[in-house]
Amino acid sequence: MLLRLLKTGSVPCCISLKAAPQRGGFSNKLSQRSFSIMSLEQAKKIAAFKAVDEYVKDNTVVGIGSGSTVVYAVQRLVERVKSEKLNLICIPTSFQARQLIIENALTLGDLEQNPRIDCAIDGADEVDADMILIKGGGGCLLQEKIVASCAQQLIIIADYTKNSKKLGEQYKKGIPIEVIPMAYVPIRDKISSSYGGKLLLRMAVAKAGPVVTDNGNFILDWHFPSTVSYDWDKVNQDISIIPGVVETGLFVKMATRAYFGSADGSVTERSV
Repeated sequence: MLLRLLKTGSVPCCISLKAAPQRGGFSNKLSQRSFSIMSLEQAKKIAAFKAVDEYVKDNTVVGIGSGSTVVYAVQRLVERVKSEKLNLICIPTSFQARQLIIENALTLGDLEQNPRIDCAIDGADEVDADMILIKGGGGCLLQEKIVASCAQQLIIIADYTKNSKKLGEQYKKGIPIEVIPMAYVPIRDKISSSYGGKLLLRMAVAKAGPVVTDNGNFILDWHFPSTVSYDWDKVNQDISIIPGVVETGLFVKMATRAYFGSADGSVTERSV
């Protein structure tokens, strides 16, 4: 039954199973213990809640990231604002984040009036052992990096599938690179020539043509060779100075701490 649930993806948020006794009085080993399986959504939630509880303080400016895990961070922020009467100003990293802030009646701010952010809470597509991130799977990398650069602390929240020893170990969609539309072909060729791999123009799902970011740009997803060991700091700098590159989805030396919700209900933490 469990294997069938796992294969179909219909495992509930948290289930507890115990094997039935076998004939003759012998019981399966699993009957000696119970275990729970937590869904990815529940894993995201416990990571988000713990990060908000540990890092968000009263009378502070908080950066609100983008993506599915951040929804739970906002949920916890709302709970704490109501129960603890916290005074917070929230800075969005995307249209989605802005809507989350408004819909949940949190105080919306901007970088013009709040250029210094106490703490930014955001998700990631992958985090390696050195706390280097791949971000931008949702197309919000530029504004996410701007907000992160203004934050004293960048706190990453994710489920256990985003926790890797090296980049590309689990996340297979490549490193997003936001580019000026007219330059995507020469940029694609320069990166491929310098570092190998394949760069694909990200195409939209619900519209014809490429994805267009909140800033009116295109995204190239760089599927880099997994067999090569890169100096990601240098790679990030080299790509960033190519004319027409707006920003990369490589976040190097930016994250302070990462929280990964696990399948067993625990939270794994990593810091620099």
